[in-house]
Amino acid sequence: MSDLRSQINSLSPAEKAELLDTVWESLEADALSLTDAQRAELDFRIARHDQNPSDVIPWQQVRAGSGAEAPVYLSRLRHD
Repeated sequence: MSDLRSQINSLSPAEKAELLDTVWESLEADALSLTDAQRAELDFRIARHDQNPSDVIPWQQVRAGSGAEAPVYLSRLRHD
């Protein structure tokens, strides 16, 4: 993995953007393989965000947080 990171770090900004676009497109293709439960969970989360778009945790805060905060954050996302 570190070899991959160094290869990515050696790319120009334009090459990184192209790589990101390619990876994103491959993820979109993988989305077709979601289970019904996964698709339902994603639909729920999107609808919940649409209802209250200000109820978010900025990525920087999530990334900076300790591992102990992760379950609390994840419990806010799940529905049962």
